Amino acid sequence: MTQLSTRPFLQTLGLLGAGLLLAACGKKEEPAPAPAPAPVASAPAPAPAKVYVVGTDAAYAPFESQNEKGEIVGFSMDLLNAVAAKGGFEIKFVNTPWEGIFNSLGQGDRDLLISSITITDERKQTMDFSAPYFDAYQLIAVKATSKVTKFDDLKKLKVGVQTGTTGDETVTKLQGKNSTNVKRFESTPLALKELEAGGVDAVVADNGVVVNYVTNNPAAKFKTVSDKAFAPEQYGIAVKKGNAELLDKVNKGLAAVKADGAYDQIYAKTFGAAPAPAAAASK
Repeated sequence: MTQLSTRPFLQTLGLLGAGLLLAACGKKEEPAPAPAPAPVASAPAPAPAKVYVVGTDAAYAPFESQNEKGEIVGFSMDLLNAVAAKGGFEIKFVNTPWEGIFNSLGQGDRDLLISSITITDERKQTMDFSAPYFDAYQLIAVKATSKVTKFDDLKKLKVGVQTGTTGDETVTKLQGKNSTNVKRFESTPLALKELEAGGVDAVVADNGVVVNYVTNNPAAKFKTVSDKAFAPEQYGIAVKKGNAELLDKVNKGLAAVKADGAYDQIYAKTFGAAPAPAAAASK
């Protein structure tokens, strides 16, 4: 019986083991995956620019009115748009009835008011005004056949005014606080319509509005009467009392449009000629 040798077997086994060992030694370890890069923090989006809400009673052509599309247009809108562009702020006009317009500013519902507002000492107590932007005076409108030639002639007549305006104050002083002849309306055009219908004998209001109405309604056959008794007035843009930052922006913009000729262009567009050194309207 032949004896099998274990040597070749052991040699084979040894070679196999060595091969496995070399294979194990030669295997490279795969590097651990690199950590995901941290997201780059993006710069915070800039806060949207504040849009200042502007109250205006859009029933006062040619200063503030609405066109057939319902857009608020007029001298005041053109001017304040130019002022805002120069002053570096944004605005939005909101039609606001005259009777509540000052309360809307005091309560913070409006940031600015531009509505042919006459600067008076009484109003300065509750709001701040820009530099004046329009010279104004009161004017009397009567029918062409009227015998009225001066303000004093209105003492015993029925006179239409817009509620709460300087025209209202002026006629009330003339006739007395308790006079029933002072007829108050929501707007000057309504008072002028009443004059056309014969419900009042005269209307006292800002010259710019009266002249605009008489010019554009020739069939009404009105004439105008001026009187030296009417004190000159000036319009201002109103801001909430104490809002110095906004008032400064408005005044800077207003000064800029006056300096570069834009004011004169806007004036001429509305009234047909550049302003005289001291001329023209007021509420």
